[in-house]
Amino acid sequence: MAEPEFTATGVRIARRLRSLTRAGRVRISDGRLELLTSYGSEIDSAPIRAVRASRPWLAPEDRALADLNGHRYVLTLGTGDAVPGEPGPPAAHRFVEAVRRAAGAAGTAGRDG
Repeated sequence: MAEPEFTATGVRIARRLRSLTRAGRVRISDGRLELLTSYGSEIDSAPIRAVRASRPWLAPEDRALADLNGHRYVLTLGTGDAVPGEPGPPAAHRFVEAVRRAAGAAGTAGRDG
């Protein structure tokens, strides 16, 4: 199994107004996005090319939206999962960029050069 392209822990994962977990994990690995509970059981997963990630307009910087398998999830990623001691963009921004990079890589991997 390859190194995950993106991992965040301590993520609040909600669908509509219902909180599914307050300390979940988000992982992008092997061309898939996985939403996991704190115990490691899967909430949802999908191929990265089928995932749409964005940031809500008027929400705090730690929030991101992920649409997969016909469901919209609100992810509250927080700021505690950045590399310790290094400044960087908020985790929600890094998540959206990681989804876009992984989708682009998955889109070009199947092409013959």
